[in-house]
Amino acid sequence: MSHLADTKGLFQNTLDAARTLDSKDPLKNYRERFFMPQHEGRDVIYFTGNSLGLQPKTTQGFLQQELNDWAKFGVEGHFLAQNPWLSYHELLTDKMAKIVGALPEETIMMNQLTVNLHLLMVSFYRPTKSRYKILCEAKAFPSDQYALQSQIKFHGYAIADALVEVSPREGEYHLREEDILKAIDENKDALALVMLGGVNYFTGQVFDMKSITEAGHKAGAIVGFDLAHAAGNVKLELHHWQVDFAAWCSYKYLNSGPGGVAGAFVHQAHLTITDLPLFAGWWGHDKKTRFLMDSTFVPMQSAERWQLSNAPVLSMAACRASLAIFDEVGMDALTKKSELLVAYLEMIVEDINAQKNNCLQIITPKTNRGCQLSIVANGYGKALYNKLIDNGVIPDWREPNVIRCAAIPLYNTFEDMYRFGEILKKLL
Repeated sequence: MSHLADTKGLFQNTLDAARTLDSKDPLKNYRERFFMPQHEGRDVIYFTGNSLGLQPKTTQGFLQQELNDWAKFGVEGHFLAQNPWLSYHELLTDKMAKIVGALPEETIMMNQLTVNLHLLMVSFYRPTKSRYKILCEAKAFPSDQYALQSQIKFHGYAIADALVEVSPREGEYHLREEDILKAIDENKDALALVMLGGVNYFTGQVFDMKSITEAGHKAGAIVGFDLAHAAGNVKLELHHWQVDFAAWCSYKYLNSGPGGVAGAFVHQAHLTITDLPLFAGWWGHDKKTRFLMDSTFVPMQSAERWQLSNAPVLSMAACRASLAIFDEVGMDALTKKSELLVAYLEMIVEDINAQKNNCLQIITPKTNRGCQLSIVANGYGKALYNKLIDNGVIPDWREPNVIRCAAIPLYNTFEDMYRFGEILKKLL
């Protein structure tokens, strides 16, 4: 791995090695910026930032500012609040655009993830008699599957015919890139949309979004991504990759709180097409004339066009607290530490595995991954997960037999990885 050379000699399964790595970590102080759940008076080992990120200690202050302004101004807070609510969503745009590799005008924070996917597919899944198929990964996150299936049914097509699912090969867990590209080519005459998760939620595999986008466009299809497990986790370049659209949540790696506001991206190339079909709402209307209350919709020439309603200010305030931290650190530094953390965790799991008759199987690729490591504990199942919880480790369980561990660079440490290994070894 590209960042391992300077630390290779320290990659040892010992407490001293873990603490030495932590002492050399340029991001070591950021853990103190988050509230850490406790177990028997000690910080838990929190491995579920891929499901719900931890709360920044600044979140309360961001929220309190808006509550104070609401109490002080009432409705006039739309204009008089310290951060006027009328344009509040604009405070998130630039920082979020940096995280996903987009231009500000291509980026908008709004709604929830699956809502955004549906709104975007209104514009970008427009099937015809000859070109109507959607390609996705088999066993995508269920909400994505439901969204794609319902879009297909809404347009009057049969799911069995219109939905092309790419599966791992027999005996394998993750998809091979050549199989995705082959499936795109084989369906090129009928393919309307390629819609994948940028990072597979189950295995943690990061897909080559640039190559997939190029192949999809070559086949004449639109290409979109669900970035729920990618935004804030891996380096993204949505604009340069020419991705058509994307959507993501913000409560996982982006730490915006349960049910936090989601995000969406639409490539610049689509923003000046004034007659692009969409479901319109008044906050997508040209803001210069929005309050003239005209009956004719005049779309914004930015991703704001897909907004339906005014900003959920309290949800966005929580998101702003986390985005400020991301903006301070930057994705380059985060992904560098993430690569080291997950490699150290992998080394520890493999070391334990060698001592315990190879009962563990890591199903996340050694390359093409973010900070998640998915582990099958053969013969143990959910009982092992429950014992981890009882011992102050909070990983994530996915049926039928996978424990997902996300080594989050903002608040996880190398000592966390070591302590997890010691607990896991004891339980096995």
